[in-house]
Amino acid sequence: MTEVTTFGGGGGSGELSPEEERVLIRDIAISAEANSKEGDTFYLITQRWWQHWIDYVNHDQLNNMYDGPSSLEHGNSAGSGTLNRPTGIDNSDLIYDGASEGSSASPEIHDTLLEGRDYVLLPQEVWNRLYSWYGGGPTLARKVIGSGLSQTELAVEVYPLRLQLLMMPKGDRSTIRISKKVCIWDYYGQRKHALMNDMDKTLDDANIQMDQDILVEILNNVNGTALVRSMSSSQDNGFAEKKATSVLVEPSKSSLSIAGGWSASKGSSRSQITEISQSSNVPSARESDSTYGVSGVSTRGATVGLTGLLNLGNTCFMNSAIQCLVHTPEFARYFREDYHREINLQNPLGMVGELAVAFGDLLRRLWAPGRTPVAPRPFKTKLARFAPQFSGYNQHDSQELLAFLLDGLHEDLNRVKQKPYIKSRDADGRPDEEVADEYWANHIARNDSIIVDVCQGQYKSTLVCPVCNKVSVTFDPFMYLSLPLQATTTRAMTITVFTSDGSALPSTCTVTVPKQGRCRDLIQALSNVCSLNQNEELKLAEVQNHLIHRFLEDPLISLSTIKDDDHLAAYKIPKSVKNAVFLQLIHRRQEKETGNAQTASRWKPYATPLVSAISRDEAITRGNIQKITQTMLSPLLKGESLSTSVAAVDPSCAISSSETCTDSSSKTINKDVSNSKAGASPKLPLQLVDESGACIDLSVGEEKSIRISSSSTSIVVYVDWSQKLLETYNTHLLENLPEVFKYGPVTKKARSEPLSLYTCLEAFLREEPLVPEDMWYCPKCKERRQASKKLDLWRLPEVLVIHMKRFSYSRSMKHKLETFVNFPIHDFDLTNYVAIKNSSQRQLYELYALTNHYGGMGSGHYTAHIKLLDENRWYNFDDSHISPINEEDVKSAAAYVLFYRTVKRDASNSNVQQSGAGHENIS
Repeated sequence: MTEVTTFGGGGGSGELSPEEERVLIRDIAISAEANSKEGDTFYLITQRWWQHWIDYVNHDQLNNMYDGPSSLEHGNSAGSGTLNRPTGIDNSDLIYDGASEGSSASPEIHDTLLEGRDYVLLPQEVWNRLYSWYGGGPTLARKVIGSGLSQTELAVEVYPLRLQLLMMPKGDRSTIRISKKVCIWDYYGQRKHALMNDMDKTLDDANIQMDQDILVEILNNVNGTALVRSMSSSQDNGFAEKKATSVLVEPSKSSLSIAGGWSASKGSSRSQITEISQSSNVPSARESDSTYGVSGVSTRGATVGLTGLLNLGNTCFMNSAIQCLVHTPEFARYFREDYHREINLQNPLGMVGELAVAFGDLLRRLWAPGRTPVAPRPFKTKLARFAPQFSGYNQHDSQELLAFLLDGLHEDLNRVKQKPYIKSRDADGRPDEEVADEYWANHIARNDSIIVDVCQGQYKSTLVCPVCNKVSVTFDPFMYLSLPLQATTTRAMTITVFTSDGSALPSTCTVTVPKQGRCRDLIQALSNVCSLNQNEELKLAEVQNHLIHRFLEDPLISLSTIKDDDHLAAYKIPKSVKNAVFLQLIHRRQEKETGNAQTASRWKPYATPLVSAISRDEAITRGNIQKITQTMLSPLLKGESLSTSVAAVDPSCAISSSETCTDSSSKTINKDVSNSKAGASPKLPLQLVDESGACIDLSVGEEKSIRISSSSTSIVVYVDWSQKLLETYNTHLLENLPEVFKYGPVTKKARSEPLSLYTCLEAFLREEPLVPEDMWYCPKCKERRQASKKLDLWRLPEVLVIHMKRFSYSRSMKHKLETFVNFPIHDFDLTNYVAIKNSSQRQLYELYALTNHYGGMGSGHYTAHIKLLDENRWYNFDDSHISPINEEDVKSAAAYVLFYRTVKRDASNSNVQQSGAGHENIS
């Protein structure tokens, strides 16, 4: 470790008080910031020591010097002087082990340091003062440089660009002298791009990227032939002639590029982290970087709008969303004009205009002439400040970022300075048009911004109470539509049906029901396929651990609450039983348990419970329970000739809700046979569980009555299966209750047609019950109800943003849907999906931008496809790399968020144009 020298830590009589130190450093920082210029020196100091000093001077709000030196103006807090004075400055945790402060070279700092986490940057005057008070080291000085297109932005170059020369093709590292007659090429992606002969350009201007190649061609004309030469390590003063040999200059793997290492003014100095996509399907933007120019050499074209964004480390999610917004013509025009007069400084929901200004500045840089990629650090710093969930360098969801940006920009630019309180009125039978206009006027009275003008629409929401049929209609604004990608609206459910009268063996059936249906839909589907008699009804139950977990008695229970790995049973119960209580027959068998000293046996539940109904109004004896139980178990008796009256041992049928079970009649047992068997059945070892949990032996005292509590809905009876009794019954028919849906190999024929965006929209607008967590309070019932909800589009925006819900979550995992959605690029016709029919004009949209996601959940890579309207050409925006693509390549299974613009018809002819396209000139 580097030896650290300490001074002034002992606490002499000449020390300043903490308050005096705080005030002095504050004044020095304010002066230094006001007069900072290119060439000034800043110093790194470890965050750990800096925070100790901040605590020492009782300033609890300053975490970073460049949150603004004025933040040092806060006075002392309670408990001043309670902390120990810091010892000498110790920057050893910022540098590599073995780096020596005494050497002439500056110590090498770690490559992964982050400002605000590992270090802070101090002006020279502040450093000098702290060093004179505390001493220590090592000293880590860095220069202020000019950056940006105009070189007027100041940045601290924390990680200067270090270049390393490699001898090719051997790959030897060597110090070389290069002849004056050389050509230096931007050799990104092993292709010649630009001849680097403009001495006025910095490496940043030349778009030199992290870890890219630089080609150095050494030319020597011999007899008119151009030869490529490289220096030999064995020759000191000359060149060895070699054919087809070049020198590659690469940034060192341990260093960081200038673009990645700059700290924006008063901002982050975070280093660039190369993002590696986990998807093999990510298209390489580098492959087409040489499209522009002649003979494979790229040029810096004059076209604007083709400026990339540097990846700061897993920030592709942000870059792709920003590019789509920046290339929305309405936003490009708005933010390139004077929008500052609309900034709302009073909105408590806004960010005092800081987000809007940061976005506007970034947009202007992206639309400036030239194609030098922009590092969006100032914008990301603001983003992390107001949305901490996007801080750091983890991958995030670009749609979540987009939603935050649209909402945040709206609040920052809301033209309404004082929002009036408006109470919404109920429709009360008024025409929808009147109610919708009233809701929209109320919305605009509180929300009026460029975001509302361009992106917000309105949909009609209809709620219907399932109990009293109360209808509630509201008209709500939307910023974007999130469409489900489920290809089907139905689900298959497997349930085993049991009888209580001994008339049939258990029957397993698979039915198809609406995915967003209710229990009544499942009961109806089962009733159609299991030959349910008119005097019977079905009782659904969920079985867990061989016990009945719950009866699904409410017909309005949503089927979405039933998971695929649940186990359901349906019981045929006679309707004639009045004031019924359910008898639950729980099967038990002995299982051995190994203890410390001996092996013991205990009775444990197994198999599937059976259910019958008995009436509270009738006297129930122990003998009655015996007969009922024997009747339920009679189809399972061995030794009877059931082959002529009963189907296969494990009958099942796979049917839809509209079909019938063709072999259900073969499963019917003659009731006389059943009854005769029941009479010959042996007495069963039954135990009734009373209210106290005690077990009552039902095999004795047949005439004794059983008292059932008026509050009980079920009674539990155990049947204990001894090994001898198991030889009498085929209980294995009860042992394997199937899951509701068992995942396995796909047996259905794959769809020949891809999923359409129209299908996704129809699924979004389809009526469905609310989820139990989001039930509606019915004003008529005065209770929360699981109402059905129906959405209709009512008012469409100029720019329609559509989010395809590719990421889904289940009980134990989360995954991404790789479904290919066939979305229209031209003439996306929403005419038939708009509820209001007061216009004969078609509602047409054209696609102009979209984001793509390649890879899996929490990883992968984002890009954007964007159409420059004035060029009528599509481009792929892959962070800092931009390349043209064909329109047919725009569609892929990676498409995630779509951006559409409305198409307006010219009243004088039938020509269709995108709104604004005729007079828009973004360039």
